[in-house]
Amino acid sequence: MRLALDEAERAAQAGDVPVGAVVLAADGSVLATGHNEREATGDPTAHAEVLAIRRAAARIGEWRLTDCTLVVTLEPCTMCAGAIVQSRVARVIYGARDEKAGAAGSLWDVVRDRRLNHRPEVVLGVLEKECSAQLRSFFRDRGTDR
Repeated sequence: MRLALDEAERAAQAGDVPVGAVVLAADGSVLATGHNEREATGDPTAHAEVLAIRRAAARIGEWRLTDCTLVVTLEPCTMCAGAIVQSRVARVIYGARDEKAGAAGSLWDVVRDRRLNHRPEVVLGVLEKECSAQLRSFFRDRGTDR
């Protein structure tokens, strides 16, 4: 999660919402990282999770991330939850809950929907205070409310 927090800081420095993600292989080694790049790229799908998943798949040469773990600082949204399910990520670990747009247990629970063919394990609240503080600070500094 600390590496994901570092990635989130990169997003904040670029003026984007500070969300960072890391994809780990089954042995715990880092396959890929990502941070929000929507502002930098103008791409509405450039969320940290999607970018990290894309990079991990490219690195292993396979779209199925069956034995992989996604670590992310903020609970995934519906788009990212869909990417998680479609890529067959085995486990999702996230820090801060997202009561407004979370799709891994808060507002929705897309990743564990029994109607879907794949449901990753979900671990929540890892370094939650640090992840939440990073987001609050970003929005406070900009005088906006998410």
